[in-house]
Amino acid sequence: MSGPAALAAPRAAWRHLAIGEAQTERLAELVAELVGAGDLVTLTGDLGAGKTTFARALIRKLMNDSELEAPSPTFTLMQVYEGPKFPIVHADLYRIGDPAELAELGWDEATESALVLIEWAERAGDLLPADRLDVRLVAGADGEDVREIELVGHGAFAPRVQRARGVDAILRRAGWDRARRIFMLGDASTRAYERLERADGDSAILMISPPRPDGPPVRFGKPYSAIARLAENIRPFLAIDEALRKQGLSAPRVYAADPEGGFAVIEDLGNESVVDAEGPIRERYAQALGVLAHLHAQALPDAVPGPDEETYRIPPYDLDALLIEIELLVDWYAPHIAKVSIASGHRASFVNLWRHAANEVAGASPTWTLRDFHSPNLLWLADREGMARIGVLDFQDCVMGHPAYDVVSLLQDARVTVSDDLELRLLGHYAQLRRAKEPAFDMAAFARAYAILGAQRATKILGIFARLDRRDNKPAYLAHIPRVRRYLRKNLAHPALEAVRTWHETHTPRLMSDEA
Repeated sequence: MSGPAALAAPRAAWRHLAIGEAQTERLAELVAELVGAGDLVTLTGDLGAGKTTFARALIRKLMNDSELEAPSPTFTLMQVYEGPKFPIVHADLYRIGDPAELAELGWDEATESALVLIEWAERAGDLLPADRLDVRLVAGADGEDVREIELVGHGAFAPRVQRARGVDAILRRAGWDRARRIFMLGDASTRAYERLERADGDSAILMISPPRPDGPPVRFGKPYSAIARLAENIRPFLAIDEALRKQGLSAPRVYAADPEGGFAVIEDLGNESVVDAEGPIRERYAQALGVLAHLHAQALPDAVPGPDEETYRIPPYDLDALLIEIELLVDWYAPHIAKVSIASGHRASFVNLWRHAANEVAGASPTWTLRDFHSPNLLWLADREGMARIGVLDFQDCVMGHPAYDVVSLLQDARVTVSDDLELRLLGHYAQLRRAKEPAFDMAAFARAYAILGAQRATKILGIFARLDRRDNKPAYLAHIPRVRRYLRKNLAHPALEAVRTWHETHTPRLMSDEA
């Protein structure tokens, strides 16, 4: 390939100075975190630059065997290892005179679905794929045990190198670069988390939240994420985190952050949940409602200080956002779970009915709506007092919306069954907290908004869970669908949603009878 397209191919470089064999091996262990089955790593450098030393350290790490011999394949040309996760092929092409000779070695069969490490890769000619990691080694002067090692990611490997470089930089800046890194189970988003553990027992959380690439425009020339008011990068998290902490809430402290790259090292609030094997722990849910009541009783600003001395404006949870979310049901749940095809006219009717129902909550006096205020994002901090006992996570999609939204997120938890009785008791507790500060608090109006937003949220979640299964190959979320359907039916029983309920009875009748 040549011309402008070739020049535009992604490329990312990361240079290191390794003093001694131990630092070379440590860098090889870092590369082990970047590679997997089907990847190609080329090792370039003069004789004696340390290519085999690097490859051996990488193989030992991937094989979980620090004593593995891993001899140089100079004479065998190709050494194959059956790794615990995938095969590893270590090849030395120094004695290859023509790329066609590789076929005689059974190259295609040996390298299929394997991680391939190649020394003297230039001998393979055009057989090398464009997507690869190139490890370039330059030895120091005679007598100096110093190597310059540059990792260069080409094509699809470029983002991986950029991410590794960003993680390394933020860990060093925060003073956690020597910590043990433990992968944590992620959520339905593209964010990733790792727990950092030091030898002295201290821990922190590494948050990796790269800027979200724009999706295709779906309306008004904007992608779905922009219309639904979803965070495009880590900046909203950093801004809302500080705003919540100023309110006395237990959002995690930020030790160091890279707003541009999307990396942060934050406080580890632990693992103690607000639920147990039996379900919601009433005392903890009540305390979480205390957090919401504290926020909802105030006139909170729609602009807060952001990173880099910027002002962050919290977006509105407006009618466009509410409506595009409910459309997920007809786009994903109806065809893939309910096996129903919704005609364009009936779809338009569905949206118009929801436009009428949601208009009153979209126009209400707004407050900070954290949007994911439910059990997976709430922790119990027994050593703190009052509302600080609730650790709050995952609030980067915060919007200015109706206070009922976060209350229904907690009390109609998509992942944990909240009984009708407990829901009513906790709603009464919330009303008492609000009336204690606002005697004129209108619980009837709040209950109406609660039903509307509960139905809107359940509608959205049914679509999201179907999309996670169908598009993202994450079928585990399907297990929660019966619970969410039950919440939806309960909310649709409110008179404010009679027209929407009638639409469902006509077009998705099995959903209303819990058969789909």
